[in-house]
Amino acid sequence: MSTLAAPKAAAPPAGPPPSGGGPGGGPGPRRGGVRAWATRAPLLPALVFLIAVTQLPFAATLVISLFDWNSLSPDERAFAGFANYAEVFTDESLRESVFTTVLLTASVVIVSVVLGLLLALLLDRTFAGRGIVRTLLITPFLIVPVSAALLFKHALYNPEYGLLNGAWSWIASLFGSDSPAQPDWISDMPLTAVVAALVWQWTPFMMLILLAGLQSRPAEVMEAARLDGASSWQTFRYLTLPHLRRYLELGILLGSIYIVQNFDAVFTLTSGGLGTANLPYSIYQTFYQAHEYGLASAAGVVVVLGTIVIATFALRVVSSLFSEEVSRS
Repeated sequence: MSTLAAPKAAAPPAGPPPSGGGPGGGPGPRRGGVRAWATRAPLLPALVFLIAVTQLPFAATLVISLFDWNSLSPDERAFAGFANYAEVFTDESLRESVFTTVLLTASVVIVSVVLGLLLALLLDRTFAGRGIVRTLLITPFLIVPVSAALLFKHALYNPEYGLLNGAWSWIASLFGSDSPAQPDWISDMPLTAVVAALVWQWTPFMMLILLAGLQSRPAEVMEAARLDGASSWQTFRYLTLPHLRRYLELGILLGSIYIVQNFDAVFTLTSGGLGTANLPYSIYQTFYQAHEYGLASAAGVVVVLGTIVIATFALRVVSSLFSEEVSRS
């Protein structure tokens, strides 16, 4: 019986291997690394600039905070370790500024979120002129913070020609009083005056975030609730509010990041007087008026660390929102 020999496999052609070095002739690890670096290279100048303007000054502030350094006595500079940080938490004026910062931040954020939610619910409805109303409501957030503070200080709070006292006189005249008492709003209620100015400017920001949340509600779920006979309050309580939880958290965290380090309104309206000096203003006083560089740097580091903690939670909320949108799509 004759056997058939299996054909031999053709030998590979002689010559250099395919370019690229990878399996299948594709780009190898070396070429892939070069391509990745070529893609990231245009971002390197921005990264270097970001490090130069943010991280290097913070590192210098961190070093200065470890020294007992008064610019009026530069020869007496000495290493103090963590003594400046201990003074930040034990000095009475700094403790009061920390309490004022917490109170100011909580008041502004809570009131802004509540008003922003009410305005977002209004703008979520369809009515004539909604675009114009939305544009007007966003405008306060676009004004420079110092300009907004000056507007409140002179156009509203001024006891002689401010709009608040003018409206108060007009209302009093309706009830037969020709010369009502003209309150000095900043002197009589300084912290409330600062809170009102910040709420006016930050309510549009909260409104935009919550309006985006309202417009991202699943339409089929809302329609099913209407068909089942749910009232407006039940729909809001059991569907809208749970859906807005992430957006409320994001607005609260982002608002807190800004209000914690707010300086413009306090400096412009009250110059830190009458119990309105928050921690950023106290740092300004310590650095530029008392010339205590080490103590001011330590207080600044405390503010930065607190802001980083809040920003970390904000980033987690943002990432969870993106994850929910991706899973939904």
